[in-house]
Amino acid sequence: MRWIVRLIGLVIVLVVVAVGSVFLLPEDRIAQVAVDQIRAQTGREVTLSGGTEISFYPVLGVATGPMEIGNAPWSDAGPMMRAEALKVGVDPVAMIRGDIRITGLELRSPRILLERAADGRVNWELGVEGVAPSGQEGARSAKLALYLDRALITDGVLRYADRGSGEETVMQGLALDLRWADYEGAAEFEAGLRPAGETVAVSGRIDRFAQFINGDASALNLRVAAAGGEIGLNGQASLAPMIAGRIEGELPDTAAFMAALGQPGVSLPQGLGRRAALSGDLSLTPDDMRLSLREGSLTLDGNRLSGALDVFTAQTPPRVVGQISAGALDLSGLGGGGEAAAAGSGGAATEGWSTAPIDASALSLVNGELDLRAESVLVGGLSLNQTHIGATLDRARAVVTLRDVAAYDGTLGGEVVANNRSGLSVGGDLRAQGVGLQGLLSDMAGLSRFTGAADAQVLFLGAGGSVDAIMRSLSGQGTLSTGRGTIQGIDLDKLFRAGDVSGGTTVFDSLSASFTIEDGVLRNDDLLMSLPVITARGEGRIGLGARDLDYLFTPRSGGTDGEGGVAIPVRIKGPWANPSIRPDMKVLLDENLEEEKKAAEEKARKKLNEAVEKKLGVTPEEGESVEDALKKKAEEKVKDALKGLLSK
Repeated sequence: MRWIVRLIGLVIVLVVVAVGSVFLLPEDRIAQVAVDQIRAQTGREVTLSGGTEISFYPVLGVATGPMEIGNAPWSDAGPMMRAEALKVGVDPVAMIRGDIRITGLELRSPRILLERAADGRVNWELGVEGVAPSGQEGARSAKLALYLDRALITDGVLRYADRGSGEETVMQGLALDLRWADYEGAAEFEAGLRPAGETVAVSGRIDRFAQFINGDASALNLRVAAAGGEIGLNGQASLAPMIAGRIEGELPDTAAFMAALGQPGVSLPQGLGRRAALSGDLSLTPDDMRLSLREGSLTLDGNRLSGALDVFTAQTPPRVVGQISAGALDLSGLGGGGEAAAAGSGGAATEGWSTAPIDASALSLVNGELDLRAESVLVGGLSLNQTHIGATLDRARAVVTLRDVAAYDGTLGGEVVANNRSGLSVGGDLRAQGVGLQGLLSDMAGLSRFTGAADAQVLFLGAGGSVDAIMRSLSGQGTLSTGRGTIQGIDLDKLFRAGDVSGGTTVFDSLSASFTIEDGVLRNDDLLMSLPVITARGEGRIGLGARDLDYLFTPRSGGTDGEGGVAIPVRIKGPWANPSIRPDMKVLLDENLEEEKKAAEEKARKKLNEAVEKKLGVTPEEGESVEDALKKKAEEKVKDALKGLLSK
């Protein structure tokens, strides 16, 4: 808006000079006088070509051919503005009274260049009387009795170049229709521009436009509409810039709205604002360009949030700080789920993880810190109850800290990291206390056979562009321990009493295990389960990426510490969705024939000793083997023989 005001100021100078000189100078001198006056007041070169035409009827006015307004002295990018033509109509009766009433102003096909130098200087700071430069107190010139019935800009192109960052934005289709009938009164405007092909319409009313262009605050009503939605503001604003008012917005298609504003490719996960609505008290402070939302209400898809946000827009990327509260929060879309997941898996969810690419570009949009409290959260396949988490986002690396999370009848703690600085990786250090195994394992891995309250700790890291790739790359380690619980699908008591493996439930007193993870495969070799009359051990692998397992579970009755007694090894093998559970006959024979094998070996050794004693007359002493006894007997014979030889 500020640069538009500057251009209007230049036009006012031109009108005063041209129309005021109409009775004093020939037409060929009017243009040069106007150019000299503008140059003197602004310090910019102004070029008018094609001559100047004065009309007396039906409207007193002036028209020029092509015109240029020079750029700031520090710029080498060419003119600040080029236009094909300028037309101005004035009210002669008002001029006789000493007022300036512009009945019509039209700037055709302007090409406007706005520049910001690397040191922060801007080229739109013009020394037009009555209009203050940015950040300075409004100019206190004598009151100008100005009336602008209508001002039009058509078919314009606006180019903004930031020489510090190297970024450049071009907006086509610039149009403005401004009506300002009373200098001390309100101005209404409608504008349009195309930052990226689609038209963005801006309309509104500024109650005291003269104060506004002089840098003071004025009541303002503003509406921005584009493909994908619209946003409205009702409050106070100034060119400082300063904003204080109520904002309301409806964005049925956030991606389309952002694309229309020149930010294409914004792909938000489901639950984070593919559809959005917002309301609240909005303020913008000029010193740090902080955009603040208070008493805010935000709806992101089906998620309803409330709280306070601060956005530091001067930083790149913007920094967001907020305190948010929510009811039931569904963030399942963060895992690349939904329709894309189903399509990427190539079939039912039980057949494998989603191979659909995960778009983690949203991690680069902002930096910031958020504090979130929610009644429940669904994220990454996990269902959390009362939740208090903190989140930080810094250069595409997000860290979520579980401060107070109730889940599965227990509590969760630790942190999870998602890093998209050089490809997506996901890691974490999580702790669980008293969580229900059945609900947790069912949500995480589709396993619902185990029940019991567990304490666990897991450290993990995975990388890849899809859920499938991440799960197949997982590495880490962890521990698990539980008190009393059950295993559904097998009854170890029936198995020992009747050899029945048809089903049932096993009740255990305790369970403990540790594990390592490498390349998406979890391995465990120390599972220990205690039952009233049975002790069970387990070892094997669980394919976290392949969603399968091959695990040997060996319960033993009648022994202690997993040794002795009768063992019935059970092998659990196959896909998670439908594993086979059956006795492992080879291991069964190896385990249960071990005692018979030892007894047979002992019996054979005893018979051998008896034969040696009978034939050779050798009787091993206690703790002495037959071999040692024979060796000792031979040594004695040799000694006796040597003694006999020597005595002769």
